[in-house]
Amino acid sequence: MSQEQIRRAATTEVPTAADGGHGDHPNQFALLRQRRFAPFFWTQFAGAANDNLFKFAFTVMVTYQLSVSWMPPSMAGLVIGALFILPFLLFSATSGQLTDKIDKTRMIRFVKNLEIAIMLVAAWGFVASSPVVLLACTFLMGLHSTLFGPVKFAYLPQVLSERELTGGNGMVEMGTFVAILLGQVAGGLLVAVPGVGHAWVAACCVLLALAGRLVAQFIPSAPATDPGLVIHWNPVTETWRNLKLAHGNVVVFRSLLGISWMWFFGAVFLSQFPSFAKEVLHGDEHVASLLLVVFSVGIGIGSLLCEVLSRRHVEVGLVPLGAIGMSVFAVDLYFASRGLPAVPAMGLSAFLAQPAHWRVMADLLLLSLFAGLYSVPMYALIQMRSQPTHRARIIAANNILNALFMIASSVIAGALLSAGWSVPQVFLFTGIANALVAGYIFLIVPEYLLRFVAWVLSRLVYRFRVTGDAHIPAQGAAVLVCNHVSFVDAVLLMAASPRPIRFVMDHRIFRVPVLGWLFRLAKAIPIAPQKEDPAVYEAAFERAAQVLKEGDLLAIFPEGGITRDGRLQPFKGGIMKILERAADDGLRPPVVPVALTNLWGSFFSRVEGTAMARPFRRGFFNRVGLHVGAPMQPEAVQPEALQARVAQLLAR
Repeated sequence: MSQEQIRRAATTEVPTAADGGHGDHPNQFALLRQRRFAPFFWTQFAGAANDNLFKFAFTVMVTYQLSVSWMPPSMAGLVIGALFILPFLLFSATSGQLTDKIDKTRMIRFVKNLEIAIMLVAAWGFVASSPVVLLACTFLMGLHSTLFGPVKFAYLPQVLSERELTGGNGMVEMGTFVAILLGQVAGGLLVAVPGVGHAWVAACCVLLALAGRLVAQFIPSAPATDPGLVIHWNPVTETWRNLKLAHGNVVVFRSLLGISWMWFFGAVFLSQFPSFAKEVLHGDEHVASLLLVVFSVGIGIGSLLCEVLSRRHVEVGLVPLGAIGMSVFAVDLYFASRGLPAVPAMGLSAFLAQPAHWRVMADLLLLSLFAGLYSVPMYALIQMRSQPTHRARIIAANNILNALFMIASSVIAGALLSAGWSVPQVFLFTGIANALVAGYIFLIVPEYLLRFVAWVLSRLVYRFRVTGDAHIPAQGAAVLVCNHVSFVDAVLLMAASPRPIRFVMDHRIFRVPVLGWLFRLAKAIPIAPQKEDPAVYEAAFERAAQVLKEGDLLAIFPEGGITRDGRLQPFKGGIMKILERAADDGLRPPVVPVALTNLWGSFFSRVEGTAMARPFRRGFFNRVGLHVGAPMQPEAVQPEALQARVAQLLAR
């Protein structure tokens, strides 16, 4: 092959997945200036605030202001909460079907119209001080939230690119908790105003519903993803069908369980704040409100940090980090709240004057911050990996599981307290249970653990800079071709890709302690020279062909081994055999050249003749990089051309 042919082949490109021109904003807050996101954000913000203003004002009213013989104050919060969550169990399956079948913007506006009607009835209930009417409205507001839930999370992946999805989910999560906080504070303050409190609550509920509907008018159209869907109205059979549908994608289903566990975890803490503040911290109702504020702020901060820590990709490596933080600070909360002296009920200023209480608040803040890091990437993963035509129904299945787990948390926490456990002991139990559940999830879904290792290596061991990562296709089969410099090249490639990668690797690397276990966990494909082990050689190409048939990413190191002198070695012909097998299967996967830079001389390279000989020869936090080139058409690929492209990337 001539140098001119190599040059032409090396510069032959195929288009990458388009981001619709939406990936240029500097950070997630810039989304608030864009029509595709801002009206939707403020619509869901107004709805969450209204839900909580209504519920909290009603709870305060029946707890402190009315005498209702059939609903004692101690049961009011439980009854209202149960009525609100009941529609999630009954109607989530139907809601998911409607969201897949109907234009999502139409669905949002219908839900907002329903909210106005419910709030007009609720306004009369507040003015007339009628608990029966308000209980009916509680159930209807639960129905409103049930209808809005699937459309909320199905809308985002339809209008945001992969690089925006984590930030968009972080904004929604942050906005939801801020709205919950503001709604509860406003509801508690307004309903307590003598003489006019009930009328003010009624007016605010109606005004918030109207504001949400007005903003919803500006949400752009989001077409139906499955307009031909036939609606099945039986909630029992459809709920079971939705759960089976979600179970069809193992990673998605187990992520649904992971999110539901987070709601179990959070519900334990949120439900116990009043008794924790009164019985353990010896504070008044203002202290209980402060705990809610701290918890909500932590969730908001953690949600917003996800985009920064993930380099604007869907980074599920943050999930184990979040789980570790949730357990550590839940356990420390137990120790921080032990042995506090019994004193008369303290107000806010007296509570804050005690240094021991600051540790309690720090634990709550960090616990909830890590919960935000845990939940946002899971939501984004579900949105990205779910089949678009079934996405809303899978999210509906998530809502069903969330409701079941929250009910289970109430039952289990109640049983533990009835058995004589203290609130701090319940927190300790929850923290330990979280560590066990998270460990189990990460072992059965190793992608979380692998991405966590990659995240740690690329941020804490190295200072890792990636350029051109938009060239890695967001969907469909592709072959990544990379130079081989160290024993951790595959881990760094994992860190750079928003999607899982299957690696074809030298069989000898599987003998390396720890790394071998890690690559087996990643389902890497061992390959041996044909003369050395023909069976392993042929099996490697069979498995590689299967990866491409399944529409996944495949990565190879065509030098055939780790460089011993730091220079790029000649590329071997394995890539041609992979592409020939793909062509036989009717596939034309793009080939993406990738270059790892500045790894030679690092701890994991063979600069000393053997790897891992001198741990700190380059100090801490070495700068390393990864450059991704434009994809090449498979028919233009030759080993020499690929080597030339990788050499060009190395020279940058």
